[in-house]
Amino acid sequence: MQALPACRRFFSIFVDISALPRLVDNGEVYTGTGNSVTVLSLKAGRLAVDLAPAAGGSIVRFAVEGPSGAFDLLRPAGAASLATGSGSGNACYPLIPFSNRIANGRLDVGGREFVLQPNWPAQRHPMHGDAWAHPWTVERVDDRFAAFAYEHHGREGWPFRYRARQSFRLDDDGLVVGMSIENLEPREVPAGLGLHPFFARDADTELACRVEGVWRSDAEVLPIDRIAVPSDWDFALSRPVEGVVLDNCFDGWDGRATVRWPRRALGLAMEATEPFRHLVIYVPKGRPYFCVEPVSHANGAIARSLLASGGKLAGEIVFRPFTL
Repeated sequence: MQALPACRRFFSIFVDISALPRLVDNGEVYTGTGNSVTVLSLKAGRLAVDLAPAAGGSIVRFAVEGPSGAFDLLRPAGAASLATGSGSGNACYPLIPFSNRIANGRLDVGGREFVLQPNWPAQRHPMHGDAWAHPWTVERVDDRFAAFAYEHHGREGWPFRYRARQSFRLDDDGLVVGMSIENLEPREVPAGLGLHPFFARDADTELACRVEGVWRSDAEVLPIDRIAVPSDWDFALSRPVEGVVLDNCFDGWDGRATVRWPRRALGLAMEATEPFRHLVIYVPKGRPYFCVEPVSHANGAIARSLLASGGKLAGEIVFRPFTL
C-alpha cells in the first residue's frame, strides 16, 4: 500500500483530471460503470508508471517530466478501456502465450489439431494470446517495483496450462519490464512472449531500428512470404513514421529501437534481451499512436515455438527516456 500516495501524486501532477477517471483514497479508479479498478503506481525521479493488475496486468500510463513539461510516452488508458477489465485498450499489455494471429484458430501440435475461438472484436482469427484478458495477482509492490503473476488452467481459450509472470522495476533512468512463461503441461507445447506498447505519436515522431527481413501480409494481416525490407519500411536511420502504414512482422532484430519526439526534445530508447528477436511494427493511419512490439516468434509461427514440460521462457525489455 506504500505506492498509493504516489499514485495520487502522479495523477495530480501528470494528468488532466477532467479527462481521466476519478481517484479515491484507496487507490482505485472509477470507470464510470459503477465499478472501480485498482491502480498501482511507481515513482522515481522524473518518471511515473501506473499499473492495473486486474486489467490484464497492463501498464495504464508511463510519463516523464521533460524539457517542455509532463509528457505521456505511451498512450494513456481512459475510463472506457479500464472498464473492460482487459488490457487491450491500455498503454501497454503482455502478449502471452503468443503474439499476433493464429490463422482460422487452427493450431497443430504433435499431429493433433486444436481449434481456438476468436477472442478479439471484429477479428475472426484469435489474436495476441489471452493473458491481457484476465486479472493478474499482485505478488509484490513497493514505490519502485511491482511483480504480477497469472496462471492459466487451459479450460477455455488457450488449450494448454501455463504460468506467466511480469515484473516492473522503475529507477531514475527508466523502466525494466521482465516477462516469463512456464509450461505447466506434462508435454512440450507452443509458448511465446511479447509486449505491446502504444507509443505517443506526433506529426514529427521518428523511429529507428535495425532488422534483417520482413513478412508481407494479406488483407487479414496473415503472413504471406518473407522479403528484404523495402526502402519505405526501412528505419535503420531514424525517420518519421508519418506517412507510413504498417502492420508487419520483422525478423533479425538486434534488440534495440529508439523513438524520438523532436518537437518535445524527448526520446525513448527500448532495448530487449533474448528471446525478443522479432519486431512487429504497427503504424495505423490517422491514429495518435503507433506500436513497436518486441516478440519471441514470427507472426503465425507459434506452433514452431515449443517449450518443454516445466520449461521457462523469459526476457527483459528496458525503456530509457532521454532528452534531445
